[in-house]
Amino acid sequence: THLLSFIFELPFKIMSEDIQKVEYLPKVHQQSDQPQVIGRTFFIDTSNRNLTAIPPEILALEDLEEVHLENNRLEEISQDIQHLRHIRILYLDRNNLRELCPELGALSNLEGLDLSCNPLNPSSLQVLSGLRALRELRLYHLDLRELPVVVCKHLHHLELLGLSRNCLEALPKEIVNQLKLREIYLQQNQFKVFPQELCVLPNLEIIDLDENKLRALPEEIGDLTRLQKLYVAHNQLPSLPRSLCRCRKMTVLEVSHNLLDSLPCAPGELPRMTELGLSGNCLGKVPRLVCRWPALHLLYLRDAGLRGLRRSFGRLLQLRFLDLGQNQLDRFPPQICALKDLEALALDDNNIGQLPSELGLLSKLKILGLTGNQFLSFPEEVFSLASLEKLYIGQDQGSKLSRLPEQIGKLQNLKELYIENNSLEYLPVSLGSMPKLEVLDCRHNLLKQLPDEICQAQGLRELLLEDNLLTCLPENLDSLENLKVLTLMNNPMKAPPIEVCAQGNEAMWRYLRESRNQRIKATKIQAWWRGIMVRKGFGRFEELQKARKKGKTSPKDKKGKKDAKKKPGKGNK
Repeated sequence: THLLSFIFELPFKIMSEDIQKVEYLPKVHQQSDQPQVIGRTFFIDTSNRNLTAIPPEILALEDLEEVHLENNRLEEISQDIQHLRHIRILYLDRNNLRELCPELGALSNLEGLDLSCNPLNPSSLQVLSGLRALRELRLYHLDLRELPVVVCKHLHHLELLGLSRNCLEALPKEIVNQLKLREIYLQQNQFKVFPQELCVLPNLEIIDLDENKLRALPEEIGDLTRLQKLYVAHNQLPSLPRSLCRCRKMTVLEVSHNLLDSLPCAPGELPRMTELGLSGNCLGKVPRLVCRWPALHLLYLRDAGLRGLRRSFGRLLQLRFLDLGQNQLDRFPPQICALKDLEALALDDNNIGQLPSELGLLSKLKILGLTGNQFLSFPEEVFSLASLEKLYIGQDQGSKLSRLPEQIGKLQNLKELYIENNSLEYLPVSLGSMPKLEVLDCRHNLLKQLPDEICQAQGLRELLLEDNLLTCLPENLDSLENLKVLTLMNNPMKAPPIEVCAQGNEAMWRYLRESRNQRIKATKIQAWWRGIMVRKGFGRFEELQKARKKGKTSPKDKKGKKDAKKKPGKGNK
């Protein structure tokens, strides 16, 4: 079970602050075949439009400074691109470009270019040598086996270089010319040796070498005194160089999923550390140094072989996210209750059987993961967490819960509840009084029916019910207007029938409406019949029904029999 997957994303594309958008699309005079723009357009976004070529109307906008053409089907760049003399930002990623026209190299003011995810011929990248003003160059996922030397020789103003998801094993030695480089992204390549040339770039602030094959970091990495973020997760590092402690501006260190058993730094060093990833290493215990970084906000210690926490762990008073999943904790570490700023806590897949009464001290906790532990009954201490928004307590690996208490309704801020893989037969009525509940995951339980009150949870967007024992749905379930996802596979459904459920929500709602209308009609007919019986003096309809069940005749039938005795037929004397 993976409760939360936190991936360090590549930087978002940020539009320049000084770009002004006067008009979004050009206006064309009907009298002429040639577009004529009214006003001046500096920014235009034609991404996600299925374009196979750059519209000539765009290429006629000589004042353009920022153009978004990503995620189309462009196969070539027109030579008229040279008319965009003022262009500063150009995004062409996720297209079908195989070649770059020479005219692209004439855009002397271009500062940001993204060519990622195109089937580009590497030789066509030579045209980039003319882009002398370029500051940000993204070449992700191009299957590059080497970085063209011209990029390093001629582009001396680069501040960001993105080369992730390629096949690089080394960088050209000319990379040392990139003295202004601040960020370099080399994730998911084939580096076995750390590119030592990077250690002479004095302005480097971010290095991303996640998911490579590194076996060591050089001592020279300590020369990068401006380094702030280092990502080397998913490599084969057995240790970290002590010189790393000289990078005193370091705020983020991600070394998860390596072969580490300790941290080398001395006490008091790396004082600005706010985010630390140590998951998937054979630590056995929390490194002592970690507890001396009071500025830590995020700490990842998943699958680190931990059996407990140090007493000094409670000093991390600024901690907001703590991942302790997949360890060997057999009790809830009491030090955690001192972390009053904690907002997310993952304790899934441990051996915890009880929560402390002090849990309510975590007054800011919004996310709690308890999946796969050893609770014999639902831990009611959770109900003291008034700010809780997401609760994970599925038990695919732990002991199964047979009951969800009615007190769950105390969590009025809860938005998502995951109680899959348990042995629940019924759900509490109080779920209907939780106005913010959006996701309810009850898959793989023993539910026989849903409470009618669930129809009052108007915030529900997802209701996951597959693999239970349900035969029917509440008749007013279609009143949940926000419900977009309803799963009922592997249930012995009768109302609606399985074949109706297989057709999706609309078919189920139609069935529920029709069934409800039929019941209403039947009720009206029954009321009408009762009225007739009363008006004819036969007493209450219920008494008539009871008499018929016992085989007795109605008062009218008795009267008829008496009259027959008093009036003999023609043949009688």
